[in-house]
Amino acid sequence: MKRLLFFVAFAAMAIFGRAEDLSSPNGNMKLTFELQDGIPTYQLSLNGHAIIKPSQLGLELKDTESLLDGFTIENSTNSAFDETWQPVWGESSSIRNNYNELAVTLKQPSTNRILLIRFRVFDDGLGFRYEFPQQDNLNYFVVKKERSEFAMAGDHTAWWIPGDYDTQEYDYTTSKLSEIGGLMENAITPNSSQTPISATAVQTALMMKTDDGYYINLHEAALKDYSCMHLELDDKNMVFESVLTPDAVGNMAYMQTPCTTPWRTVIACNNAADILMSNITLNLNEPCAYETTDWIKPVKYIGVWWEMITGKSSWSYTNLPSVKLGKTDYSKTTPNGTHAANTKHVKDYIDFAAENGFDAVLVEGWNEGWEDWFGKSKDYVFDFVTPYPDFDVKALREYALSKNVKLMMHHETSGSVRNYERHLDTAYRFMADNGYNSVKSGYVGDIIPRGEYHYGQWMVNHYLYAVKKAADYKIMVNAHEAVRPTGLCRTYPNLIGNESARGTEYEAFGGNNVNHTTILPFTRLTGGPMDYTPGIFEPDVSVHNPDNNSRVRTTLARQLALYVTMYSPLQMAADLPEVYQQHMDAFQFIKDVAIDWDKTLVLEAEPGDFITYARKAKGSNTWFVGRTNDEEARTSEISFDFLSPDKKYIATVYADAKDANWETNPKAYEIKKYVVSSKSVLRQFCASGGGYAIRIVPVEDKAELKGLKKL
Repeated sequence: MKRLLFFVAFAAMAIFGRAEDLSSPNGNMKLTFELQDGIPTYQLSLNGHAIIKPSQLGLELKDTESLLDGFTIENSTNSAFDETWQPVWGESSSIRNNYNELAVTLKQPSTNRILLIRFRVFDDGLGFRYEFPQQDNLNYFVVKKERSEFAMAGDHTAWWIPGDYDTQEYDYTTSKLSEIGGLMENAITPNSSQTPISATAVQTALMMKTDDGYYINLHEAALKDYSCMHLELDDKNMVFESVLTPDAVGNMAYMQTPCTTPWRTVIACNNAADILMSNITLNLNEPCAYETTDWIKPVKYIGVWWEMITGKSSWSYTNLPSVKLGKTDYSKTTPNGTHAANTKHVKDYIDFAAENGFDAVLVEGWNEGWEDWFGKSKDYVFDFVTPYPDFDVKALREYALSKNVKLMMHHETSGSVRNYERHLDTAYRFMADNGYNSVKSGYVGDIIPRGEYHYGQWMVNHYLYAVKKAADYKIMVNAHEAVRPTGLCRTYPNLIGNESARGTEYEAFGGNNVNHTTILPFTRLTGGPMDYTPGIFEPDVSVHNPDNNSRVRTTLARQLALYVTMYSPLQMAADLPEVYQQHMDAFQFIKDVAIDWDKTLVLEAEPGDFITYARKAKGSNTWFVGRTNDEEARTSEISFDFLSPDKKYIATVYADAKDANWETNPKAYEIKKYVVSSKSVLRQFCASGGGYAIRIVPVEDKAELKGLKKL
């Protein structure tokens, strides 16, 4: 009888487009799908509270009828899924993937075409995508516009950056949705390559908070063979619609069935911490594509980098206005005297890395071509294998090997992706032959082929091609200026890091907003780790370069906290070795902090204000805590109830001094040790632009407790 009722209900749905509901495993998240006059729509609620109001779905196609309306329901299936999987590296050693699924097959009788929309409802949100089965009447097609809607239930507070086809390197603006249009002009700041979209277009991951305390995050997952999605706001009706990145001739995506779009994601919680703990983006990606992963390892590194960013040193070997690879004889040129990537200097960095237990040294500016790489739209700009005369590849390879330190390769493409692909195999083979197992790639400037954007389908395919090709040589990739991450590191874990946002380098270009690192974990890090390059101990950039008056808008204590709050399995100690030598007591935390984790907890969180994480190091009983604070001085209060109740621990707290302030006294910090247990509570002052970092280790010998105060 139950089966009969099911088919009767299904038949009614097929004929009339009756709504179909799907709940999350815990029953709190509810999706409703229905056809309204042949148009697919969905809505989402949490605890009966509207998260997404009725919103339309579909796509416009080029030179053929759209996939927007005129549908009937051909089929509908429900299923459930529950697994626990282990990432190669991550914020937790295991991740649960638990959802209920609704797959709706739609038929468009006028064209006899089929479109399947797949929904997955998790306890903390929703993922949906379009799927195009192989069929007679839809084989090759071009997407003109995707019209996925996200109708908001109110004028929410949002943390946003301008929609742009070429860059994410903007400071975040906090405003009501209705205020975005009026603030957009000032939010768009200069960049080496940028293409703003409109007065109300913003980028994902977009973080919002409702007036009644619900938190909503819009993003995408598993971005492959498709263009990156932005969101265009209808600020009269508070409805976002997807905006895809076009190619050089204005098309959004070229498709061949069978195929799918990326997942569109909605994370929703009534606790900010739950947004940070969500694994929806990772769970909507496929399992690891590699049979063996023992060559993929988290990396803590230093680098010949910050001194060039500040202007103390240069990437280029000469001051020639123009060079040509294979034509310019550098042995007959006059060195400029500021080139940082020279053999002696790099050896000094290798020594510092070895002395302090770092895995690798990044070297930028080692290869020919840096004299005229920037802003020239130059095709054959680098060959990625030919060093300057003062950089001895063989000697440095052997020296690094003798110190048990890896060198990290740098491949700046200058946006000439065609050139990079022509050299890619040779460049990776050169790395493998010389002991480099990780590369920082860069895509500064306008893209070649000319007319392509950083976030279009062509470039999305390139970024993944480079990662998969790197795997052939057992190389890990840290891509800067690439498309923002969408959880692909689950499938391709050698994608060990990205920049894809405004990172520490901007602190030397005028500074980031003080609250920047209290927002990024809610936005940029939703899709994967960020190579934020923390650890700047000298905030006054003019110390390195008298012509640069920029200041790093942070206290020293917060720089330590970033190793915990800005998650990455790739962590850089970005400042100069001579600066660290002045603060070796604080530098100890950077030496100690883990970069791979068994467990992660969020102890305090409010986007734009503060975040406090606690993380347990992988394979260890050592915990680390980090707190990043905005411009308002606050007192943080955390419990240590995450510790084992039958153990005592020693907590080393690196914190702002009472008179610390990012602007007036940034290097004022204090280091204290306490005996703590699972019953301990810490009340800790956090300065403007400040924070704190804690290392917590189990007591092995009671003698360790001598002279320590109990917290």
